[in-house]
Amino acid sequence: MSDSGDVVSAPPIIPEIWRPKYNPWLIGVVVAMAAFMEVLDTSIANVALPYMAGGLGSSNDESTWVLTSYLVSNAIVLPISGWLASLFGRKRFFIFCIFIFTLASVLCGSATSLSMLLLFRVIQGAGGGGLQPMAQAILADTFPPEKRGLAFALYGVTAIMAPTIGPTLGGWITDNYSWRWIFFINLPVGILAVLLVMRLVEDPPFLRRTKTAGVSVDYIGISLLTLGVGALQVVLDKGQEDDWFGSPFITRLVIVSVVCLIGLVIWEWRHKTPIIDVHLFKNFNFATANVMMFIFGVLLFGALVTMPQFLQTVLGYTAENAGLVLSGGGLVVLLEMPIVGRLAGKYPAKYIIAAGWLALAVGMYVSTVQLDTLISFRSATILRCIQSVGLGLLFVPVTMAGYIGMPAEKANSVAGIINFMRNIGSSVGTSMVTTLLARRAQVHQVVLSQHTTRFDLSLQNQAKALSTRLVHSGASVADASRRAFGLLYRAMGRQAETLAYIDIFLVLTLAGSIMFLVSFIVRRNDPKAGGVAVG
Repeated sequence: MSDSGDVVSAPPIIPEIWRPKYNPWLIGVVVAMAAFMEVLDTSIANVALPYMAGGLGSSNDESTWVLTSYLVSNAIVLPISGWLASLFGRKRFFIFCIFIFTLASVLCGSATSLSMLLLFRVIQGAGGGGLQPMAQAILADTFPPEKRGLAFALYGVTAIMAPTIGPTLGGWITDNYSWRWIFFINLPVGILAVLLVMRLVEDPPFLRRTKTAGVSVDYIGISLLTLGVGALQVVLDKGQEDDWFGSPFITRLVIVSVVCLIGLVIWEWRHKTPIIDVHLFKNFNFATANVMMFIFGVLLFGALVTMPQFLQTVLGYTAENAGLVLSGGGLVVLLEMPIVGRLAGKYPAKYIIAAGWLALAVGMYVSTVQLDTLISFRSATILRCIQSVGLGLLFVPVTMAGYIGMPAEKANSVAGIINFMRNIGSSVGTSMVTTLLARRAQVHQVVLSQHTTRFDLSLQNQAKALSTRLVHSGASVADASRRAFGLLYRAMGRQAETLAYIDIFLVLTLAGSIMFLVSFIVRRNDPKAGGVAVG
């Protein structure tokens, strides 16, 4: 009260803005390193499967479970990582995940049988499931809102670059050393990451305040999640191999997955302490961002699988040369990410997202025009660079859009669900490409074979010309005729496969075009205010 008797109002209390003790970029590099190690491991083992099968005395079909077992356990942990972080503390949970992932990697490299390797891969996938979302959540809280775009750009480099270089690195290690070293290389990286995270990373005060008191485990939710996501991942990984619904095993898994996942959503919606906060999907921007991140995963891995497979199966490239083609696209993303990070701090996310989907759709459409059996190494590299422009434009703003309107204490849950949607999209994209390639190649071969009959004059003329050349090379007349028709049949098969790859890029073009239109319904955000929507 003043001398005149008037009441003097107290100054407003401004909440203290938390800042980490250490340089945010140092923290960012450390957590991104841990995430890079995990993302790399999802693709590095692919090329080593035949070597694993031979070394462990198993068939090639059995060795594919090395991938499936990892993906299943990884997919189960991803969406509940936010709940686990609130239960144990984010820093403690992150360190635990790195430790489990690193230990399981050493055990995988030391496995003496396929059953041991599968067990350790399940443990490794479970440990790796928390690394991506926790790294993203730590970056979101460590950097101020106006620099969050740059932070997500750093994380985006790991999420996009690691799958690109994984197969090439895995092939090089396997050829020059042993398949066991693709697991052993995680040991020094994991130890260094644990020590640095213990030293540099800390939980913000609001996370320490909102840490779950006591242990309340939703056993029904965990059971539904495990059965639903596990069955879905096996379906996506084994569907084409087992002829989809022609297999009773796949059909039963689809039923289990649909029933459990629908039951999970209903149960978690009503539960007081859900392991997955499905109420977040009431936020329109969060729901839209998750749809976009799912399609982003489909297109990222769809193109990532299609391009090297075309180069190796149709054009006869080695794995190393196919990897060099992919590295051109990786370089584009690496150069693009910091620029996009800065743009995301100045312009609303929805406009960058629209530009990204448009660039991605154009890149996929150009692929349908440029792809043929005569494409050169240089042209293939340029084509991959064009495909990658949209990827670099999309990752950061789509991730930022998921945080618009979200309170800071929900960062762990947001990161877990967004990363889960991208990973499931990646599995869907890989499965879709594999299925489309097999089915469309058959269709095109049937169509092309209608023009390769004995009554087709063009075919007869080509066969005679080839026979003449083979005879001049020293072959007998009868042998030259058989070989000529064999060469023509092989050329027809290559044409059919090439047309199937073009069909895949047409589907990816359509998906990118639809997302371009959807991007305009994203709510505009104030870039300097981070997750604040402005209409």
